[in-house]
Amino acid sequence: MSHFDEDLASLVTESDDPEYALLDSKSVGEIAETMNDADARVPGAVRQALPSIVAAIEAASARMEQGGRLIYAGAGTAGRMGVIDAAECRPTFNIWPGQVEAVIAGGPTAVISSVEGAEDDATAGAAAMDQLEVGALDTVVGIASSGRTPFVLGAVTRARELGALVIGLSCNTGTKLSGMVDHAIEIELGPEVVAGSTRLKAGTAQKLVLNMFSTITMIRLGKTYGSLMVDLRATNHKLHERAIRIVMSIAKVPREQAVKVLESVDMDVKLASLMLARGEDAATAQARLDRFGGRLRLALEEA
Repeated sequence: MSHFDEDLASLVTESDDPEYALLDSKSVGEIAETMNDADARVPGAVRQALPSIVAAIEAASARMEQGGRLIYAGAGTAGRMGVIDAAECRPTFNIWPGQVEAVIAGGPTAVISSVEGAEDDATAGAAAMDQLEVGALDTVVGIASSGRTPFVLGAVTRARELGALVIGLSCNTGTKLSGMVDHAIEIELGPEVVAGSTRLKAGTAQKLVLNMFSTITMIRLGKTYGSLMVDLRATNHKLHERAIRIVMSIAKVPREQAVKVLESVDMDVKLASLMLARGEDAATAQARLDRFGGRLRLALEEA
């Protein structure tokens, strides 16, 4: 057995839990309860890692406030979690193109189907960082349940050489990935219900952590007002209606007035809210927003 194989054999995420030895003999209801019980342990495990998660987010936010990007790198399920989170940031927070990016081993094809061997290519991980022209203001989050996926290790190694902040998210402890990054996040989950199937508890944990990462960094960048997503892009009917409701709520105006002003400023929720709440024209309200870096609360509360 190679050292590489020994590393895999020792991983908790690859281990077989005797608790699930009779899984295939259970009823549908019993299996559902078993999986639900296992999933219920995930939020507690994430909570245990909050100190490391918070430190990593604070460091990433500081760089993003200076214009840096948030870049996820992963393979398989972990890579897909990064792709999902990055894709959802654009309509939710109206970020500029590329502000939150994701690279997955095997490229776009790997999002919907397996690309065999792609995760074992460390050189491809490094090349992805070069292709994105990663720099000193950027943050690269390597996501690997095992904490030893070559593609991810290659990506974070190259990103660090390029001066980026590098963060590792894994679901094992004392991993290679953790030893190669500025901030290590390790979520201790124990074995999967189906041994080695890290799309289960590990995937759920990654989704929770990445939700925190993107959402909190965007809040820190002024993308919300309270819990309202005031920087959303009204790209469909649901978001169009949400934009109207948000302006009505912040400015305390009827729907017709909110719609009229929103349509005059290309559905810019922040701008419309400020215009209506302070009785200002678009140019004055935009200048006020600019003074506060787009932070609506500060602009509204300015004396």
